Amino acid sequence: MKGPAEAGHSGRGSPEGGHDVENPRFEMRGIKKTFGATVALDGVDLSVRAGEVLALVGQNGAGKSTLMAILAGALASDSGAMRIDGRRFTPRSPLESRRAGIATIYQELSLAPHLSVMENILLGMEPARFGLLDWPRMRDTAARALAELGHDEIDPGARVETLSVAAQQLVEIARALASGCRVLVLDEPTSSLGRDDVARLFALVRRLKAQGRAIVYISHFIEEVKAIADRFVVLRDGRHAGGGDIAAATPDAIIGMMVGREVADLFPRSPRRRGAAILDVDGLEPGSATFTLHRGEILGIAGLIGAGRTRLLRTIFGLEPVRRGHVRIATYSGACPPDERWKQGAGLLSEDRKAEGLAPGLTVADNLTLTRLDPFGPAGLVSPARQHETARRWISTLGIRCAGAAQAAAELSGGNQQKVALARLLHHDVDLLILDEPTRGIDVASKAQIYALIDALVADTPGRPAKAVLVVSSYLPELVGLCDRVAVMCRGTLGAARDATRVTEHELMMAATGAEAPSSAP
Repeated sequence: MKGPAEAGHSGRGSPEGGHDVENPRFEMRGIKKTFGATVALDGVDLSVRAGEVLALVGQNGAGKSTLMAILAGALASDSGAMRIDGRRFTPRSPLESRRAGIATIYQELSLAPHLSVMENILLGMEPARFGLLDWPRMRDTAARALAELGHDEIDPGARVETLSVAAQQLVEIARALASGCRVLVLDEPTSSLGRDDVARLFALVRRLKAQGRAIVYISHFIEEVKAIADRFVVLRDGRHAGGGDIAAATPDAIIGMMVGREVADLFPRSPRRRGAAILDVDGLEPGSATFTLHRGEILGIAGLIGAGRTRLLRTIFGLEPVRRGHVRIATYSGACPPDERWKQGAGLLSEDRKAEGLAPGLTVADNLTLTRLDPFGPAGLVSPARQHETARRWISTLGIRCAGAAQAAAELSGGNQQKVALARLLHHDVDLLILDEPTRGIDVASKAQIYALIDALVADTPGRPAKAVLVVSSYLPELVGLCDRVAVMCRGTLGAARDATRVTEHELMMAATGAEAPSSAP
């Protein structure tokens, strides 16, 4: 059996790590797809056996979504062939793909929130009797699908909008089972789930695997891939870039295949020297927060979804009112609106880049420079040439993959959109970067670039004052690896900041779940 190092060559039709892929449940051979002059897929091969979990990984824009859209019948390939259980398969629509046994659970759930659980599960397959919907049969079918997942506690008659995100995801999977799926594609299934829900999802995936279903698991979290998959395939620039048995692959080897070079350290750490205090928070409500952040320092905030982390950052930046307490940024004291925070040298990267972090209809250049247009002309006038020249410099610095400064931000992949939003803070030259989930939903190669960039911002560099970074993240390895100190928020209260080199992910999770009561931060 070949290891990942042997299987890691790129090129058309490359072997999949020496793994036995005879008699696959489904296979795709020589799949090509172009969009104008852009080659999205260039002769990609992929196959998965019944009872196997295949991890499909790669950078944003590598071709994963396009390949799965072709499998799902949402796109037609330019050339190549697909087979399911040995039979030729050429779907002309998602409905044809679904009827053939292909089901895809997308990162953005595709449920009708105003309908019931059973209506969503049987949508498009509603049983009828004498021309009328057979409601008892609908309830029975939905209940059986939920019971097959081990979740018969979900009421088939409940409205979907009343369920948690994890429960809604189960409804999506139950819909796939009710349609008789033989192949299940899970696209970033844990991006909105807490740790306990992730553990339950993994148990479910293993149960579906034992039932003989072929599963494609797409994720940016390498540790998840290692935990759940049997085998992995890497796409890079629309081509098969390597793969193999997951047990034999190291995270660095997988990342190396994704970026086309070796990655020595995911979390670089340049020499840092704590400088003057730049952010002082004292008894701030909401958040019950007290802490000081210095130049040359990264302070992380951990906690469960809903603990109040985002609300704390928004209050500091002026997007939400201060109920009590005090905020000081550099020499500026007191609450003020966001436009004043920009002038004071603070910038916020929102966790919701689509709704708040970007203006999707505007160009990359506009998004990069919106908060600071004065370098491009006097009296509010903007020279497009100067603006685009600046944008091109940031595009190069951050490695933003786009057609150019004039391309619409909405057309970029998620990782590249995040880089544009981060580049705006750098263009504005803020001293305090407030980052809310800066790497959510982006691939590990883009994460590595962002980690290196953040590290450089706080590095002790002669002739350039170090910046300060306040970061919220649900990804604990990120906080431990990137930050100098980490504080935990639990039920709306921020605990004491801890030395990141002396704290474990387990300890942070214990504090976040309330198993360890957080003390007030110094």
